[in-house]
Amino acid sequence: MVMTGHITVLSPGLLTSIQDVGRPGFRKYGVPRSGVMDEVSSSMANMILNNSADDAVLEITLSGPQLQFSGSTSIAISGADLSPRLNMNPILINKPYKVIAGDVLSFGKANYGVRSYLSVKGGFQVEQRLGSRSFYKPITGYNRLNKGDQVMFITTNDTSVTSTLLKPDINHFEVNKIDVFEGPEFHLLSSASKQLLNQSSFKITNDNNRMGYRLLGEPVILKSSYNMLTSAVLPGTVQCTPAGGLIILMRDCQTTGGYPRILQLADHAISQLSQKGTGDSFGFTIVNLN
Repeated sequence: MVMTGHITVLSPGLLTSIQDVGRPGFRKYGVPRSGVMDEVSSSMANMILNNSADDAVLEITLSGPQLQFSGSTSIAISGADLSPRLNMNPILINKPYKVIAGDVLSFGKANYGVRSYLSVKGGFQVEQRLGSRSFYKPITGYNRLNKGDQVMFITTNDTSVTSTLLKPDINHFEVNKIDVFEGPEFHLLSSASKQLLNQSSFKITNDNNRMGYRLLGEPVILKSSYNMLTSAVLPGTVQCTPAGGLIILMRDCQTTGGYPRILQLADHAISQLSQKGTGDSFGFTIVNLN
């Protein structure tokens, strides 16, 4: 007989949601893939507990929640170091811990990174919508956990784990150049703008979320005016607005867009960018596929 427990959200933090690897295969219907912003860190949290890579985790942004467990399980936290505490005792990133009924997990200040990932043995058991447990408001009806919410998990005394402690890769959080490829409309850029993209830094504005990051920097100029038909976009697509500003689309982005797609982030670069927030600066490294 499968026994279940739950976490109760005593306080929700800034933005805490359930995410997995998302819902591929529905873009033709206008449904974003969604899923975890930082696939590297989420996979790490699941790997430590010998979970499947697509088991659902909690994605915790900047200010963490306070959660109480109703049953026994194992947990691991990867990604941003938001000063996690179990029953007010500090615990480590990338290390498995056993929890029992009544235990309370909380978070403090952000030491590095923006998004932290909490896994439980077997993953969180919320309802699947279109093959995924990922929160996305137009599909699931909500985009975050609220005070008093309860999220189920399968209770277990199985303590098998992959490693006792995995050292965080600090470069993942502090990298100042992220890898990109030339986008479909890269050829429309002036020579000066191509050089600008390789040599300049851009700052993340406060207009950033799971849909996209708007950047502040020197304007990027096209060789001539260009009227583009609405075309397919993906997470990691870098769009250039008519004013020369850049927008990087993220996991909850729309499926089509009308701005030139001048660059495309590499998969690992999307995860790295998701660990940067308002006011952070970075540059691009354009990777040559030839």
